[in-house]
Amino acid sequence: MGIEISGILGLVWLLIIIWAIVRTAQSPAGPVAKVLWILILLFLPLLGLIAWLLLGPK
Repeated sequence: MGIEISGILGLVWLLIIIWAIVRTAQSPAGPVAKVLWILILLFLPLLGLIAWLLLGPK
């Protein structure tokens, strides 16, 4: 049962990160800011998502 739960939670986490990347790409922020946020989300998923939620483009 542990493997199934981990797989579902991993899939949910992946969907959240993809959603954040799409929202960042569609934001009116400048191209440099978009690229930086996307790189932060890709390389630091947990901290990047928290920072994006608090400080990211609205």
